[in-house]
Amino acid sequence: MSKLAHIKEIQRRIALYDDESAYKELFCVFYKPLMRFAHTFCHSYEMSEEIVSDVFISIWQRRTTLEEIHNLKVYLYISTKNTALKYLLKQQKQVSITIDDLHVELESHYNNPEQLMMTAEMLARVEQAITHLPPRCKLVFKLIKEDGLRYKEVAEILGISVKTIDNQLAIALAKIGKALNVNLKKIVKF
Repeated sequence: MSKLAHIKEIQRRIALYDDESAYKELFCVFYKPLMRFAHTFCHSYEMSEEIVSDVFISIWQRRTTLEEIHNLKVYLYISTKNTALKYLLKQQKQVSITIDDLHVELESHYNNPEQLMMTAEMLARVEQAITHLPPRCKLVFKLIKEDGLRYKEVAEILGISVKTIDNQLAIALAKIGKALNVNLKKIVKF
């Protein structure tokens, strides 16, 4: 069963049967990525926990209508973004927050054999290059490469065009490639 089909099945079990074990499974699948995503907005782990908890509480409260949601993964990310922005507006009284104002932290996933073969020096250069990416590039790179979202999903979550996502990822890969003196190519996932 594909990951998407598995999420759809969890979604169906929650909506139709009030299945708490399916709800816990959904929570386990999305908690960490949503925490990282919320943290890009609020820079506070405590607030990120509150935000993600609120999103999951809302999912449970609206479980009877859960099957009406076409793409639950995108819905969770958008809900997390909107909840984070509401928290920020309430707490900091900020009027506008742009993607460029966000601080993005990337989690390392260097566990497959190809990545383990990278030298420590190359790994440091990659991490250094990622750290110096502009905020929007870093966020797009994180959502696509780390969280495994498709271009269209990221565009929907961030409220920008797929072409902008494509351009930002191309910029990120070019800057990382330049730091490594290699030509990195993007794999398009629309």
